[in-house]
Amino acid sequence: MAWGANSLSHRESGDRQEVVYGIHAVREAVRTRPVDFVMITQGYHNPRVQEIVDACRNAGIGLRFSPRPAVERTAGTTQHQNVVAVCTPKAYDDISDLIAQAERPLLVALDGVEDPANLGAIIRTVVAAGARGVIIPERRAAGLSPAVARVAAGALEHTKVARVPNLVRALMDLKSHNLWVYGFEAEAPKSYTELDYSQGCVLVLGGEGRGLHRLVREACDERAHIPLRGPVSSLNVSVAAGVVLYEAVRQRAG
Repeated sequence: MAWGANSLSHRESGDRQEVVYGIHAVREAVRTRPVDFVMITQGYHNPRVQEIVDACRNAGIGLRFSPRPAVERTAGTTQHQNVVAVCTPKAYDDISDLIAQAERPLLVALDGVEDPANLGAIIRTVVAAGARGVIIPERRAAGLSPAVARVAAGALEHTKVARVPNLVRALMDLKSHNLWVYGFEAEAPKSYTELDYSQGCVLVLGGEGRGLHRLVREACDERAHIPLRGPVSSLNVSVAAGVVLYEAVRQRAG
C-alpha cells in the first residue's frame, strides 16, 4: 500500500522562531538546528554552559549575555537554567520516515496525551530505548513545544515525531505494512510480558485519565495491562511507556 496524503504522509513545519530553554535542550539544539542566537544569564558560569558557549563560537552562532529578567522574558518561564536558544522549530516527520529502512520498527503511539511533561518524558525514554519514534494526533493532544524539549532534555533532537490527523487511520496503515499494534490499558486480559515484541510493532498508550479511545482500542491487534502489586490504581503514562518499551528491548535482545 502506498502512503497516501490523507493517511500517513503528513508534515508540519513553520518559518516562525522557537525558544528552547534548559542546558541539555539548548546544547542539542545548537548541534542539530539552525539557531539565531543563544542568550545566557550574565555572570552565570559552569562547565556545561561553557560547552554551549564553545559550540556557539565554533558554529558562528551569536551569543547574548543578558540580565536574568531578560532571559526569563525570552524563555517565558523561570525554568530556563539560565540558557535560552532562539532557533528554527523542530519539524514534524512524515510517519513513513519512522519505518523507512527499518527491519523491525519499534514505535510508540500516544492517544491523547495532553501534558507536555509526559510527552517530553516519553520522548526521552523512546530515545534511550532505541525506538524509532513517536506518533501523536493533531487534536486534543500535546504537540512539540519548548516545554516538551525541556523535559526531553536534548532527546527531542534525536528522534522522529509524526503528527497525524487521524490516529486510527495511521494505525491501520501501519498494520498494512506488517507492524503489530499493541494497546495498553488496565482492563486488558493479558500481561504486557505475554506479548511478542520481536516483530515490528507499535505500542499504543492512552491519555491521562481517559485511556484508549474506543476506535483506537478496536484498531489494536492485542491489548495488555501492566500488573500492579501495590495500593495504586494506575501508572503515569510516561512510566508505563518505559515499562513496555524496555520489555520490548529485553525480548529483542534475547
